Amino acid sequence: MKELQTVKPFINGTFIDSKTDKYNDQYNPSTGEIISRIPQCTKEEIEMAISAAHAAYKGWSATPVLKRTQILYKLRDLIIQNMEELTHLVALENGKNWFEAEGDVLKAKEGTEQAIAAPSLMMGESLMDTSSGFDTVSYRQPLGVFAGISPFNFPSMIPMGWMTPICIACGNTIVIKASSTTPLSALRFAELYKEAGLPDGVLNIVTCSRTEAEILLTDARIKGISFVGTTDVGKHVYSVAAQAGKRVQVQGEAKNHALIMDDVPVKRTAAAIINAAYGCAGERCMALPVIVVHNAVADALVSELVELAKNLKIGPGYDKSTDMGPVISAKHRQSIIDWINKGIQEGAKLVLDGRECYPKGFENGFYLGPTILDYVSSEMTVGQSEIFGPVLCIKRVNSFEEGLQVMNGNRFANGSAIFTQSGYYAREFARHTDGGMVGVNVAIPVPVGMFPFSGHKDSFIGDLHCLGKDGYKFFTETKTVTSRWFDDIERKVTKVSTWDGTI
Repeated sequence: MKELQTVKPFINGTFIDSKTDKYNDQYNPSTGEIISRIPQCTKEEIEMAISAAHAAYKGWSATPVLKRTQILYKLRDLIIQNMEELTHLVALENGKNWFEAEGDVLKAKEGTEQAIAAPSLMMGESLMDTSSGFDTVSYRQPLGVFAGISPFNFPSMIPMGWMTPICIACGNTIVIKASSTTPLSALRFAELYKEAGLPDGVLNIVTCSRTEAEILLTDARIKGISFVGTTDVGKHVYSVAAQAGKRVQVQGEAKNHALIMDDVPVKRTAAAIINAAYGCAGERCMALPVIVVHNAVADALVSELVELAKNLKIGPGYDKSTDMGPVISAKHRQSIIDWINKGIQEGAKLVLDGRECYPKGFENGFYLGPTILDYVSSEMTVGQSEIFGPVLCIKRVNSFEEGLQVMNGNRFANGSAIFTQSGYYAREFARHTDGGMVGVNVAIPVPVGMFPFSGHKDSFIGDLHCLGKDGYKFFTETKTVTSRWFDDIERKVTKVSTWDGTI
């Protein structure tokens, strides 16, 4: 039997052997086989990573921003050169189909490219003669060490596109707690960063349990936390870290809805819904798990959705002919099945059942087929809570106003969409939806990296979102300098107003 790989944390520029006696098994979701052992790093190892980042901060923050971004230019080239390997790694450890896995890596590249803009986006502001003879300049400066707590579902994009690039481009250092389910991609990126010339200690990657991760929330050397995960855990992270005086951004759960009006082209709309509902096996916070459909087109749309979903090819992520790969684990698979059963118990109509899905040759993988629950009401928990799997819920309404009310009744508001040919309804929707990222005939309205990932309500906790200008504000603080120089007359002044220079 092939010996299992034992994963090593990356601390101070080196992969170290953890001294822990606690390991998690990492599975290949496509086959159900164990592929590696993931250490639960010790308290001392987490503190070692923080110490390395803290020690590296002084030299890295003093490195001119143009030199910092030169390293990111090199990293971008290395991502492109290693695209095939990085894509396969995501598909292997997460189960995404090949093109979804490639997109995950491309989003890490996009975040890196956004960070390369740091010399412009870090610039402050200035004004001469703010008061007579007084000039004021504001600078954006790094804060110190940040921590990133990353989920399993985007092992490249989130830790290496959302968290690391802008953070270090601004002059900070970072400790990433990678998901213990999918850490291999982030650790491979650490090798590429080192190859690109990143100084030791600027980027550190650990895997650990929640107990050890608590250190990241309370250690005084860490100035901020970027978190992506469940809302309940995010609220805990925010509460503890904010009380410890840190700035925090929490990207939480979602239950995105799309409103389908009666004037849509049914086939084209159905194609968009299928992609949004079942892409990444539904394991993304910008998935489309609920559509709110005008009754006039509901039957035709549901019929089209069922036919399209039935034709999706289910199989291993790294097979380029696969349309939809497995979910992340056997435990999560069972959780999704429990949600489907609950939906049926609550009165939803099961029009497509994906519970018994066993692709030939991969029967031990963690597969579910596309599932559709029709006639879901707002009172049903299956239509309100995040399932995080390939389950599409259909809510039927009679008007735009009713549909908007149904959508805004959800406690999550990451994204929302409307499908219509009416400019009036599109504008009204964009204005009044609670969703923070809005699509008009766009089922997954994730903006590109120069805009923030702007969830609302219980999908986000904090003041500044990740990416875009918000990202630069989150990873820097403003310092304002006011100065004046005395001329011959001013040198002789002996009495100064209490409000000198401020009025």
